[in-house]
Formats: sequence, C-alpha cells, structure tokens
Amino acid sequence: MSGGYFCMERLSFCLLLSAWSWGWAPGGAAKPKGQGYPHMNSIRIDGDITLGGLFPVHGRGAEGKACGELKKEKGIHRLEAMLFALDRINNDPDLLPNITLGARILDTCSRDTHALEQSLTFVQALIEKDSTEVRCVNGGPPIITKPERVVGVIGASGSSVSIMVANILRLFKIPQISYASTAPDLSDNSRYDFFSRVVPSDTYQAQAMVDIVKALKWNYVSTLASEGSYGESGVEAFIQKSREDGDSAPCPVPAPRSRRARHEAGALAPRCRRAPAPVAFLRRRVLEAAKRANQTGHFIWMGSDSWGSKISPVLHLEEVAEGSVTILPKRVSVKGFDRYFSSRTLDNNRRNIWFAEFWEENFHCKLSRHALKKGSSIKKCTNRERIGQDSSYEQEGKVQFVIDAVYAMGHALHNMHKNLCPGKVGLCPRMDPVDGVELLKYIRNVNFSGIAGTPVTFNENGDAPGRYDIYQYQIRNSTPEYKVIGQWTDHLHLKVESMLWPGGGSQLPSSICSLPCKPGERKKLVKGIPCCWHCERCDGYQYQLDEFHCKRCHFNERPNENHTSCTPIPIIKLEWSSPWAVVPVFIAIVGIIATLFVVITFVRYNDTPIVKASGRELSYVLLTGIFLCYATTFLMIAEPDLSTCSLRRIFLGLGMSISYAALLTKTNRIYRIFEQGKKSVSAPRFISPASQLVITFSLISLQLVGVCIWFIVDPSHSVIDYEDQRTTNPHFARGILKCDISDLSLICLLGYSMLLMVTCTVYAIKTRGVPETFNEAKPIGFTMYTTCIVWLAFIPIFFGTSQSAEKMYIQTTTLTISVSLSASVSLGMLYMPKVYIILFHPEQNVPKRKRSLKAVVTAATMSNKFSQKGGFRPNGEAKSELCENLETQ
Repeated sequence: MSGGYFCMERLSFCLLLSAWSWGWAPGGAAKPKGQGYPHMNSIRIDGDITLGGLFPVHGRGAEGKACGELKKEKGIHRLEAMLFALDRINNDPDLLPNITLGARILDTCSRDTHALEQSLTFVQALIEKDSTEVRCVNGGPPIITKPERVVGVIGASGSSVSIMVANILRLFKIPQISYASTAPDLSDNSRYDFFSRVVPSDTYQAQAMVDIVKALKWNYVSTLASEGSYGESGVEAFIQKSREDGDSAPCPVPAPRSRRARHEAGALAPRCRRAPAPVAFLRRRVLEAAKRANQTGHFIWMGSDSWGSKISPVLHLEEVAEGSVTILPKRVSVKGFDRYFSSRTLDNNRRNIWFAEFWEENFHCKLSRHALKKGSSIKKCTNRERIGQDSSYEQEGKVQFVIDAVYAMGHALHNMHKNLCPGKVGLCPRMDPVDGVELLKYIRNVNFSGIAGTPVTFNENGDAPGRYDIYQYQIRNSTPEYKVIGQWTDHLHLKVESMLWPGGGSQLPSSICSLPCKPGERKKLVKGIPCCWHCERCDGYQYQLDEFHCKRCHFNERPNENHTSCTPIPIIKLEWSSPWAVVPVFIAIVGIIATLFVVITFVRYNDTPIVKASGRELSYVLLTGIFLCYATTFLMIAEPDLSTCSLRRIFLGLGMSISYAALLTKTNRIYRIFEQGKKSVSAPRFISPASQLVITFSLISLQLVGVCIWFIVDPSHSVIDYEDQRTTNPHFARGILKCDISDLSLICLLGYSMLLMVTCTVYAIKTRGVPETFNEAKPIGFTMYTTCIVWLAFIPIFFGTSQSAEKMYIQTTTLTISVSLSASVSLGMLYMPKVYIILFHPEQNVPKRKRSLKAVVTAATMSNKFSQKGGFRPNGEAKSELCENLETQ
C-alpha cells in the first residue's frame, strides 16, 4: 500500500498526498522479523536497527530512462552479498546478540543523480512532517506510519555516486561505508567526514603503480584516464606520486567517455609514441582504440583495478593486451557465499525483488507465458533451474568487500552497544535512536578479521589499508591468462623473472623519456624533469631559432619547408597571360576598334543630317568617354607602379564621368525642350551646342577636382599587401602587388560617375513619353536601364568576393568587364544604329526642308498630343529639323 498517509474504515479507504516531494511509504502490518519484501523498487527487511544499502542493480538508462539493463554481477551478486552478511550477523550469537539488523536496499541505476534521489529515503525519519491539515473523507485522523530510521549506509559502488550520496548523508550525520569507491577525493575528511571504505584509496594504488614503474626501470610513461572522478583523480594521484619520486614523468592524454571520443582515442598513438608504457585508469575502449590505430604490440599497458583480472576488457583483444600489467586489491573468493548464492531459488529468495529479473536473464527464460513471443527461442522458466549448474557462475570480485563493509557496521554497533548498554538485552534508550556521530567513532576504531582472513581497519580519513595483487596478462601456448606476479602492501614484491612480454620474450622492454627533436621542432622541457622534453613543431609562420625557441618570420617572409629558416614570400600580380586578364583585354580591344570605327564614320560623314541630328559636339565627347572606359582595362591589368597607379586614379572614373555627363546633358536638354513646349513655343535657355559643351565640361571638372584633392591628401603609390593572402598554411602565402586603392576609395572614385548615371536615368524616365521619332530619349533610356543592371550585378560580385583567395583576380576582372560593358551598351544602342543608316541606307541620310524653330516645336508638341491619343507616328521630318535648328541657336 503506497501513499504518504492513509486511513481505513470497513472496506473504504482514502489516499492523501504526502508533503514529501520524493515521497515515502509506510510498511503496513507487522512482518516476520528478518523477512524482506518489495517496497517501491527497494528491498526492506525489518529489524531493530536498519542499515541502508546502495547497489547498481541496473545500468545507466538511455533515452531519458533512469535505469537500463540488469547488472548480474555488480548488481545482484553484491546485493546478495549484503543479504548474506546480514543473515550471518543475525544468526551469530556473539555479534549483536538479541539485536536484529534490518535493511533498506535501493538501486542506484549506476547514475549519481538517481542515487541521490533514492538516498533521500534514508533521511525521511529525520525530517518532521506536518500532518495537521490531513483529514480522511470520513473526518477521522489519518494513520501515519513512520518510516524506519536508517543508522548507516552500505555503498555506493561508483566513486561519483558515493560522492553525491555522501554530500546528503553527512548533513543528517549518517555514516557510510563503501565497498568499491576508490577515488582519492573521498579521502578528504573535511568534505566527506561520514564516509569510510573497506577498499583502499587510489592513492595507494597510484603509489603501487609508481613502484612497479620504478621496478621495471621505466623512466617515462603516459597516462590515460576516462573522464570522471575515478579516472581523473586516479591519474592525478599517479602523477603526483611519480613527481614526488622523480623517476617517472607521465604525460596525461585524457580519453573521454563519450562515444565520439572513443573513435578519437586512436590519436593516442602519435601523442604517446615515445612512451610504450601507458598507465590506464580506464578499461576496454582504450584497447579498442589501440587496435583501430594498428598499434598492437606497440604499447605495454598498466591497468588500474577497474581492469584488474577481468575477462571482459580483453575479450577479442588478447593480442593488444598481451603483456599488460594490472593491479587489483587483494581479495579471495568467499566459499560460503558461493554455496549461499548457488542455493538461491525463486521460492527461497522472495525478499530480493530483482531476483526474478535476474532469474530470467541468467537462464534465458521467461516466468510468464504471456511474455513469450511466438517463434521465439526463449523458453518458460520451470523454477528447477540451478545457479552454477544450468548457467555459468563466477563470484564477483567485490563480494568480499561488501561482506566486510556490513561486518564493519555490525562490529561498530556491537562495540557501541557494549559501551552504551552494558548488560542490557536488546537496545537501550541510549541507542534508541542511534547517534550517527557516535557510531562514526566506533566505525573508525573497528579492528577485526574480515571474511577472507585479512584485517579490516580504517585510518583517520576512513580509508582501508592498501593491499594489492599484481597481475600480468600472458599468452602461453596460445592460451591467455592472468598470472599473479607480485603483491604490494606498503612495499612492492615483484617477480620480474616471471613476466612474459609480447611475442613471448622475457627481455624487459625499455621506455625512454625523449627522442631528439626533428628539424623545425623545439624542445619544451617537462617541469621538474630536466632530462625529459616534448618536441613542439614551430608551426605557422615560425622558424626554429635555436634548440629551445621558435621565432616568427618577418612580415614579408615565410618559413621554409622544415621551418629552419625564413624565405621571402612570393609576389604575385595579374599577368597579361592569365585567363582573368585575357577576357577583359579582348573585350576592351574589340570595344576600342568599334569606337574608333564609329568616330571615323562620324568624321567622314560629319555634315550629314544623321550626324548633325545626333549632336556632333556631345557625340564626340561621349565617344571620347567610351574610348577611355575601354582603355582603362589596360591600366587595371598593367603592373602597378607610380605612373600606373596615378593613371588609374585619373582615368578609372574619368571615362565614365565623361560618358554620363554627356548623356545627362542630352537628356536634360530634351526634357527642358518638351517641358517648355507644353507651356509656349519659345525655346528654353542653354540648348545650343556651345552651352551643352559648357555644361558637360563643368560636370566633368568636378570629377577632376576630386581626383586632384585625393592626390594632394594621399599621393599615389604601389604597395605589396602581405595580409590579404596570409593563409594558415605558410606554403600558400602570397604578397599581392597592387595600387593603394582600397575598396572604400574605389567607391568614392566611382561614386560621382554613379551619381551622374542615376541622374541621367531619372531624366530618361521623365522623357520616356516623348515620341521616339522626335529625339534620342528612348535609346538613351534603354542605355541607362541596361547600364544600371550591369552595375547592380557588379556590386555583389565585387564586394562579395572580398574574402576569397582569388579576390585580386575576381575583383579586377569584374571591374574592367563592368566598365567595358557600360561603354559597350552606350556604343551599341546610341551609335551603331546611326552608323548602320549612314553606311547601308544613305537614302535616309538626306536633308529635309527647314522650318522655323517655332514651327518645329509646335509640330513636335502637337505630334506628341496626337501620338498619345491615337498612336500617330510622324515620318521623322520634324526630328531632323528640330535638331538642325537647335544646332544653329
């Protein structure tokens, strides 16, 4: 029955929520003493004194689940070891006579956070709960069952779990004895003062491993550790001990526990290539990494107690692990536990709520028929299966320490009872309840012979003495086995002559400290170890200055192939033969030829109506600007020097300014003529050819004034840019010979031309309604629209490639082609149709009868009105007359 509070009347009952965030449940009616029964995923055994137990019955869950698969050895074997020890103590007339030990055993699921939540069960009885607001439905008071008081805890297994649990137990002064946690952090009596353990701290293990390294005459080893308190603390202790002795110099190479890092662990080979004796505070995954890296036989491993003498770390990795030296706390197999555990059945072990799950897992069967799937090879359990007969069985290595931990708690309670309750049968008031602080003193003072015959004692930090067996994984006659080659109890006793190394040799492998560094590498001395160093590559733009130092090359230099000296960085520029130059040069040559052809044609037919109608003076100015636009391409590709850079500043924007100034003057004249025509028949001011030239050259002069100011403020010169292509790899570094025109300067240089272009486009839009046969407004309009599209495409290409390695080539080619295309648009749309008429249709290039300006403007205006109404198209006579009359004004 669960729920914090409950009440009953006849057959009705009510459940009321507890004020506990984690919840607790009462026991119900009295049970036979010593009999266990399931209770909220825990085992509860009644007794006069209750001990807590924390065991990793299940593994860490995945996908958000707290618990995973069942752990038969580390979970069930150790849990049953506690039950076995409780039975022995309760049946021992000399240990706690007339006092029965009970238990509350929880599953940590191998997760520290889950263990913390579970361990809150142990402190429930120490927290007062307010039940004044609780009432049953019938108005009666609730029946409140007070949880059992846990006086001490056995566990946990993993160091990280013990650290988490110890933090909560110390707040409530509940002593804790671990059977497997070995992290050195737990020896800190100021933080974990209520924590004790029957296994030695990794500090002893680290000292034993350092002594082994010294005995094997290895003066350099590497360390590998899994992330977490066990691995990291163990490696830290080993490094500290080795530095104190000064005979070994480990280089830490952490190997994280993440799945991705297991694949990356293959990098340990090059990082530890000079230390064939890695000290590993981890297990199987480092061997798998060495096998993937094809390093079988390269390393001699030294494993901590997490490796020990287990088969699982070396399964299918026997050749990689051959010759490995491992260490394990001294232990023996408890025969009495073997008999006890092999006799457990579903009938006589109902107190273990996880035993049924273990039974199914161990015998590969199902207890319920409903759980059987059709076609499955899994059979139904018969309850006649026997452990050790119908399944393999080997006692888990920490069983001895679990039993010793329970006995340590039992002896402490026994001694406490003798002193506080002399001559009393059962518990006396001084031990009801048991004071945790007082019990801790008795725990630290116990001294008895453990289940294996070894003494069980604790020092002032709660640590057990260090006693280790030393193993070597040997392969003899193709048969792998762990062989005991020594012991460590404060001092090392090692049988070097019994050791066998990879390949069957008996010669002791060497582990040198440091090899000479290669050219281009500097020595980085290991702190405190003068004879050991790491070789560090002079990377990037550094070169080897001397044996111990690297120095960065000068800004215009890069290191040579082996980084022993510096060489000048190659200088690049846009070559005429480059594909990036060939295309714009070809376009420019074709454009210049076409421009000269138009100019020659216009000069040859200078007095013909077509040439006159196009405005001869402005046409020659515009053609000059087009010619300069094409010629700019050669300046942009030529090798940058003082003269080239100066000419670039002048002519890059000048050609475009001349072209767009002339076009702007034309469109403005047309706009003013027809705007005036709407109001009167008189001609507007400043429409004569001389006036147009004055306006055009005034606009051009602004561009020249701006360039002159730029020359005064910042004289032109060429530069070599070493930063633009300073790549990460010095081999690809290049210096760029270029003019000192930045992107911002280029924007300012072309900005005025762009302003003229936009203004001209605005006037072209305003005159779009003028009849096409009267003037050049529509061709100019199409020219400007197309030009705007060209430059709109230029902007993202030019500035979007500013980070590209080909920036110089792309931007130069883009700029020159854009300028040439702008000139080509003007040339093609404004002058090629005229040249075509002049050369191929001379019959259309004849003078028309002249009329007065008043008559011409009136005709154009009326034609515009008719054209808007009825789409009337005159024959073009007015156009020629208008332009010819305007030329004479």
